[in-house]
Amino acid sequence: MRAIWKGAVSFGLVSIAVKLYSATEEKDIRFHQVHRDDGGRIRYKRTCQVCGEEVSYDDIAKGYDIGGGEMVILTDSDFAELPLTTSHAIDVLEFVPAEQVDPILYNKAYFLEPEGAATKPYVLLRDALADSERVAIVKVALRQREQLATLRVREGVLLLNTMLWPDEVRTPDFGFLDEDLKIRPPELAMASSLIDSMAGEFAPDAFTDDYRAALQEVIDAKVEGREVVQPEEVEEAPAAAVDLMAALKASVERAKAARGEEPERAGGGEPTPITSARSAQKAAKAPAKKAAEKKATAKKATGAGAGGGAKKAAPKKAAEKAAPEKKAAKKAAPKKAARKTA
Repeated sequence: MRAIWKGAVSFGLVSIAVKLYSATEEKDIRFHQVHRDDGGRIRYKRTCQVCGEEVSYDDIAKGYDIGGGEMVILTDSDFAELPLTTSHAIDVLEFVPAEQVDPILYNKAYFLEPEGAATKPYVLLRDALADSERVAIVKVALRQREQLATLRVREGVLLLNTMLWPDEVRTPDFGFLDEDLKIRPPELAMASSLIDSMAGEFAPDAFTDDYRAALQEVIDAKVEGREVVQPEEVEEAPAAAVDLMAALKASVERAKAARGEEPERAGGGEPTPITSARSAQKAAKAPAKKAAEKKATAKKATGAGAGGGAKKAAPKKAAEKAAPEKKAAKKAAPKKAARKTA
């Protein structure tokens, strides 16, 4: 790596000489603009719109458009006179909890390396910063611009993250923010269940840039003169579902299937917010269902009418008629036995 800046971290009365290195690099595949017929590079000339002459870098200045066709021209001497007190220093302003810094403010990242005899104070600041569980808010001037930044520890090295100024962050202004949208508790519970089913530990190495890999494959095929194989088509996203609950439930089941988990069986497992909500709905419908069944039974009994009563009364009369005959038979039996003895 090549150092892009040299300066010092001002930590109270301690000054730590450091070198600044870019901590990140873009892996995009870069192309040149060329002539389609012969592959010749396309060059652009810096020409003046007024005189039409080609202008060298030494004759180029910066201009600020103030409107009405007027331009204010600034030269290198104008920039040199600006009051950049932090032009060769990284001034520590305060130490704050890391969670208080909104990630949207972060811009670019740089590694800091101690220079010369500054290794010991560098390590001292690094270890103290790590123990405090805070980040240092600093000011630094890079490329003729003063910037706000943070200092934190990453893999044993001090990392400088330049930040945007608060007025550089746009305020979201979208129509849906003014709409009164109501989210039902079951929908929120199902969405939470989906989040839980997709929860995991972030491992950056598990993700790859498929587009860049496919593009490199196309380039390699061109170089080797072989046939270019089309990449496999990505599975199309499902169409938007009308039923939000159904879509959330399907997403939960899909996430579980991707993890190799068995789908939830009816009546099994611990109750979830969704199953609890369904149980509550069934409990609320139970009294009404019982009342309807009771009403239907009463209606059926009434519809039977007198015919049903006559059928039930007939066996009773037959039983009453059979009772005297049975008694007479019992009385007659002893009398016959007495005659036989005499």
